[in-house]
This record gives sequence, structure tokens and C-alpha cells, in this order.
Amino acid sequence: MPKEKRSSSVVNTLSPIRSPLQQDIIDPRLAKDDNELLAEIGYKPELKRYFSTLQVFGVAFSIMGLLPSISSVMAIGLTGGTVGLVWGWFIASIFILLVGITMSELGSAIPTSGGLYYWTYHYAPESLKIPLSFLIGNSNTLALTGGLCSINYGFASEVLAAVAITYDGDFEITTARTYGVFAACVVSHIIVCCGASSKISRLQTFSIVCNVSLIILFLVALPIGTAKNTSGFRDAKFIFGKFENLSDWPDGWQFMLSLMPAVWTIGGFDSVIHCSEEATNASKSVPIGIIGAIASCGILGWVIIIMICACINEDIESVLNSPFGVPIAQIIYEALGKKWAIAFMALIAYCQWLMGASILVAISRQVWAFSRDNGLPFSSFIKVVYIKWSVPIRSVCFAGCLGIVVGLLCLIGSQAANALFTLAVSANYLSWGTPVFLRFVFGKDIFKPGPFYLGKTLSPIINWIALAWVAFIIVLCMFPASKSVEKETMNYTVVITCGIWISSMVYYYAYAHKNYFGPRKTINEIDDSSKEDINDLKDLGMTSVNAA
Repeated sequence: MPKEKRSSSVVNTLSPIRSPLQQDIIDPRLAKDDNELLAEIGYKPELKRYFSTLQVFGVAFSIMGLLPSISSVMAIGLTGGTVGLVWGWFIASIFILLVGITMSELGSAIPTSGGLYYWTYHYAPESLKIPLSFLIGNSNTLALTGGLCSINYGFASEVLAAVAITYDGDFEITTARTYGVFAACVVSHIIVCCGASSKISRLQTFSIVCNVSLIILFLVALPIGTAKNTSGFRDAKFIFGKFENLSDWPDGWQFMLSLMPAVWTIGGFDSVIHCSEEATNASKSVPIGIIGAIASCGILGWVIIIMICACINEDIESVLNSPFGVPIAQIIYEALGKKWAIAFMALIAYCQWLMGASILVAISRQVWAFSRDNGLPFSSFIKVVYIKWSVPIRSVCFAGCLGIVVGLLCLIGSQAANALFTLAVSANYLSWGTPVFLRFVFGKDIFKPGPFYLGKTLSPIINWIALAWVAFIIVLCMFPASKSVEKETMNYTVVITCGIWISSMVYYYAYAHKNYFGPRKTINEIDDSSKEDINDLKDLGMTSVNAA
């Protein structure tokens, strides 16, 4: 591990809290470039801007990782038959796009890695600025960690499914084996994501190529295999009109639960925001990355799902109860045979691994930004940046270790592991919805739009619809898969997520209020005892800092 330089050594003493008069108005239209806008926001640049617009898009697109994600969560939609999977995806993707638009407006106006908790502080009323921003900072960190865990749990399931296919189903997929593969995957991500930021940005381009290539191969191979090796394709009535309730919930509510595959898959787009201090032309690339990723995954995902439903066995319950552990493995096995099934599961697992690497990058930047503002325990240790590589190495390690701990839910059972998926959703949706609500209720007079803005008429309409969707999804993802709630069927999301929200507030009022004062202003406080660090700042392009 290379020797790190403390980015905090450049900032000798941080002002405890910025005056409201200093931070109430941030106008991105007055800034000449990214660093000047970041200075107006209040931060000195500490990370180099290696991410192009395509690579910013690649972060979100990679995290969504269409085919691997669909493979991980399609069982939830199939519980409502093909209607639940197909139309649940279609409807949910439209509303998710509206949420992405709201995030794009905020990200275009104030592009900073802290993003959601910073906006919460910026737009909240004076008495609630600090505690609310602390809550959202913790909730967003939890959400991203839940995303890492759910992605890597899916990776473990896919790897073990390939092993099960190899042994013709004569292989027991235990919770211990699943967690072992999961933990090993997280460790590998930590090692990779500690690499130089310039290399991590190129990894996003590579991930785009891998995911698109896998989708093309799947859309070509699956129908060919289905036509040759099975009874043929399902008709349109089966694909678009076959509702089959395989749960004990009423039909209407089961269809609502079938929205969750799209909700989980087309998520994590706030990762673009957390990389905004490493993006070139951030005010424009952030909205392009968010909206582009949501739109492309919504459309491509619907095509993939329709193809799956055209090739699936009509006995959906048998697919859900596959001995291979995941439905997609059963579908590919029946259409293409054993060797192709193993190959596809290996490719899907590899792309899922790339998803995990991308989301760990996003988590580490959120952890780093929140620690920069003293929002986490041991912040002074965590917020160190290795300047030569432009990587917050300790934040990467902290985020990865947090994921390994949260992932212990895998050991309880499948329902507890499923909480990893809904955990990412519920905590993220609260984090997304809060600054949007505050902007329109308390901060409409200080909001200054960036290059992406839908105007005074259309913007409020879309934002309020998005807020209604956010509230609905938070409630939806707390529900268990079955009405009869027992230890094995309990949805642990309601316990973990609400517990984190409550404990965050208890911790804030008991202790954290002594150290956390909201986003700090770091742009002007420089320790002139470190000439080397000042030169590093100049190398980063920060010309407005007075180092004398």
C-alpha cells in the first residue's frame, strides 16, 4: 500500500460552520469552470477530474448492470407472472426517470461529492439544517453500502449457480458458501478501487463495453436456443397478459411488489453525483450521466425482460424453484444446455463484479465527502487522500469493510439477504426525496438552476410527482414477501433502515453535534507549513487559492 498524504494537512483549521449569508446563494452560471464552482460551493479541489462525460455515465450504467441485475431480482417480479415482470418494469422505469430528472436539476446546480446531504443542508430551514443533513449523510452511506451488498450477494448467487449447473444440481448452495464468495468479492473490490483514479475512470468505459456486449450476446443466443431446443416461443398473450399470483398477497398488491425489480435495478444513479468532483464539466455531465443511464437501462431492460418472458417455461413456479438457485440459470439451461448455461452465468457474474467495483467507487466518495465534513466516526483518519493517485484509499477500505459487516445478513437466510436489496432502495429514496422536498418548500428562493433545468412550470410538476413516487416506494419496500411473517419470511429492511435512521439521530444529539456542523468551508484555510501540499493543489488546477 503506497504512503498516503493527508489532504486534511492542507486544511489546518476548518471553520465550524459557514454563515448562512455566505452559503445561501450558489449560482453555477457565474462560475467560469468546475473548480471555481466548487470554490463557490465552499470546497477546495482534492481529487483530479479524470472522468469524462461518457465515464460519468458509465459509473451509473455499470452499477445498474442490466442483465446481472435482472438475473438477481427477476424472481420478485415473476411472483406476479409475466405481467408483473413486464409491466412492473415498464411502469416503474417511467417514474424512476422522473426521480432522475429531479436529481439532475440539483446536481447541475450544485455538483459536489457530498451531493444529497449538502443539498439538504443548503435548502433546509435554519433550525433543521445540521441534523437533517447528518441524517441524510448517514442514510445515503447506508443505501450505497446496501447496494454494494446486494450486488455482491447477486454475484455470489450467480457463481454458485454456475457451480450447481456444473454438478447437474447436485451441489448445496448454503448460506456460509454464499457469504464466503460474497466477502471474497468485496475484498477484491477494495484492492481494485484503491488504484489510481485515472485507471478507475477507464474501468467505467470497459464496463460499458462488457455490459452491452453481454446484452447483445444474450439477445441473440437465447432465442436461437429456445427455437432449437424447446417447444418454441411464448405468444404475446402469455408475455403481456399472463398474470399469475404465486404469493399470498392480494393480486393488486402483488402487482405493486412486482415493481421492485426495476426499482432496484435502475437505482444507484446518485453515484454520478458522488463522482462529480472528479468529472469534467460537472454541471452538464452529471445530468447527462443520470438521465442517460436511467433511460437506456429502462428501454434495454424492458427488451431483455420481454425476451426472457418469450423464452421462459410456461410453468413459472418450476422456474422460481430451480435447483440452480436463480431463475435465469434455469431459463438459459433449458434453452441452451449445460455448457452455454455455465458460460453465461460466468459472464453475468463477471459483469456483476464490475457493478460492485463501480458502486464501491461511489460509496468511497460519499464516505470521503461526509468525513471531510466530520460526519462519520474517525473522520480525521478516513478523509485522507493519497494525492498522487487522487484516491481516498482509507475511505475505500472503510466502505468495503462496512459492506462485509452489513453482508452478514446473508448468514441468516434468503429473506434476510433479500433485505440487502430493499435496504438500498429505502435508504436511497429517503436520501433522494428529502433535498427535493426541501428545495420546493423552504429553498425555492435560493435555488439557482444550472445548465439542466426544466423551467418554472414543468420542473415543479415533475418534482412533486417524483416525491409521491418516492414516498410510495419507501413504504412498498418495507413489506415482506409473504403475509405470514415469521423469522424466515421477515423483511429485515424495516428493522435495519428505520433503526439506522433512529440511531443516527440519537447519535447526533448525544455526541455528533459536538463535531458535525454541516458542510464545512475548506477553500481558504491552508497550512502554509506544507509547501509540497500547496504545489499539489496547484497541480490540481486550483489557481484561486492564496498560498502566500
